[in-house]
Amino acid sequence: MSAFFRLLARNRLALWGGVVLALVVFLGLITPLLPLADPDVTNTADRFLPPFSEGAFLGTDHLGRDLLSRLMWGTRLSLAVGFSAAVAAATIGAAIGIVAGFYGGRTDNVIMRGVDMLMAFPYILLALAIVAALGPGLMNALIAVAAVNVPFFARNIRGITVGIAHKEFVDAARLAGMGNGRIILTEILPNVVPVIVIAMSTTIGWMILETAGLSFLGLGSQPPQADLGSMLGEARSALITNPHTSVVPGVMILVIVMSINLLGDGVRDALDPRLKSGALSRPMPATLVDRKSVPEAGEGDGILALQDLETQFHVKDRVYKAVGGVSLTVHPGECLGIIGESGSGKSVTALSVMSLVASPPGVITGGAVRYKGEDLIGAPYAKLRSLRGDRVAYIFQDPLATLHPLYKVGDQLVEAIRCHHDVSSAEARSRAIDLLKSVRIPNAESRVDSYPHEMSGGMRQRVGIAMALANEPDVIIADEPTTALDVTVQAQILALLDDLRKARGLAIVFITHDFGVVAQLCDRVAVMYAGRIVEEGPTGEVLATPAHPYTKRLIACVPELGEGRRKLAAIPGLPPVVDKLPEGCAFAERCHKARDYCQRGDIPLEGPAEGARRVRCLYPENERMAEAVSS
Repeated sequence: MSAFFRLLARNRLALWGGVVLALVVFLGLITPLLPLADPDVTNTADRFLPPFSEGAFLGTDHLGRDLLSRLMWGTRLSLAVGFSAAVAAATIGAAIGIVAGFYGGRTDNVIMRGVDMLMAFPYILLALAIVAALGPGLMNALIAVAAVNVPFFARNIRGITVGIAHKEFVDAARLAGMGNGRIILTEILPNVVPVIVIAMSTTIGWMILETAGLSFLGLGSQPPQADLGSMLGEARSALITNPHTSVVPGVMILVIVMSINLLGDGVRDALDPRLKSGALSRPMPATLVDRKSVPEAGEGDGILALQDLETQFHVKDRVYKAVGGVSLTVHPGECLGIIGESGSGKSVTALSVMSLVASPPGVITGGAVRYKGEDLIGAPYAKLRSLRGDRVAYIFQDPLATLHPLYKVGDQLVEAIRCHHDVSSAEARSRAIDLLKSVRIPNAESRVDSYPHEMSGGMRQRVGIAMALANEPDVIIADEPTTALDVTVQAQILALLDDLRKARGLAIVFITHDFGVVAQLCDRVAVMYAGRIVEEGPTGEVLATPAHPYTKRLIACVPELGEGRRKLAAIPGLPPVVDKLPEGCAFAERCHKARDYCQRGDIPLEGPAEGARRVRCLYPENERMAEAVSS
């Protein structure tokens, strides 16, 4: 609950809406205790007194009744009716939607066709018809407003329930012998309650307006009883001569409805896991850059070079240092592996190359990314767009999430080609078929017209590789492209990438957490921990003689066939939180070789002057590296 209020407080408009609404509700609750005049007592001698008159702070109406008193009592009544109508509509609509969505089939068809019939009528006309049938009165207006809003809740909840009713946990409940009623109450209802709350929070304001509208027409509250709508209805004849009689209830309606709508938006954002995590916020086309200086270009750098790259996530008053000064180089025809635990900053490093880290909240705060010597950090969007997918391409972890589900894979390949090259549709389609053949997809001529869901995971990954190769890039960044695949398909994908690299001279940056993949594909490997490179060197040397204690413990966690007697050693503790990184070595708290000096100041990444090995450690495991560091 505290997390909910913290998320709600981030939305300043929602917070102010909640404060204002709470104040209005509080005043409505204490109205009977306030020293107010009787709202129904008339005094024609004092009719239409202006605001701030003696004994009538807001003035009087056409019958001399105190407007402040009528406003307070009318607000209390309008709030009660509006909230009651919302609760009634939500309860009945949710019950209908859950039953229809859970049972499905004929039950669903019969119920939802009845709901569709209700929705076919304009809701105001339907409300007027219900009140006309039942007769004028505030209770009848409440019934009418609730009735016309039931279909809205029923359709929303039914849609959510249909998706939940076939989940595995519901099937498990059935297998456990639970009846339908109990499943609905214990498994379905708790999962739809947040949706009900969100729907209520965004519709209560409209229900108050609808109730006020019926009272304005004389079909709701009946004289002398006051609510906000009836006050407006009685004051319309004096709108020109005595506007304060209309302005007072009108402003209160505006305040109530606006505060409810603002609060409802905040409640929706706080309860919806996609919205509260920022997943639905619109990012900038390129990552925001806020760096104080630009490092000078090095000599003899490869085709892609990262220099002291720093990327952070700024969330409210917290700063998450996802990448904390990464320097890497990859040459044409070379495969560089980046390995580390989940959360070590591998993917953020890769996305930072082409400024694809979502902003907000991502910010590149330092360093440079040089492609053929040209710094890409802070480059114009047109420049980045011309390079993305053309000179620098990506292969993402989950192709089902990155391929568009509504377009055929051939159309998506054609689009990737024509975005960067002025070719005809027929030529691009022929090129797409050749690409599918190059990644060993059988029957490429027919598969080019398949949708992503019609392909297996391995074939979708091949399509992702084909899309990365569509424009013959110089660099491919592969972000764990084999994680979700079985071992056989994984071996095929790795062999395919290796063949393509050798045939086309591609530079590949391969991100993984599997040392087996690194050993099979990569020429060099960089080990990341807490956003920094802790060890780098040729793959064979790093795997045979790891220098950093973290690398050695990672390798010790990998099982080996035929080595059943070897004990697998887990790494104790957890990686540090990147918004509270310790001083010095981030691995010190989990390291068996840590000393006091390890937590005093920055530790450089260094190694022998004549070699390609580097390690960020004061007490390396490798003797040769230990000598180089100590010297």
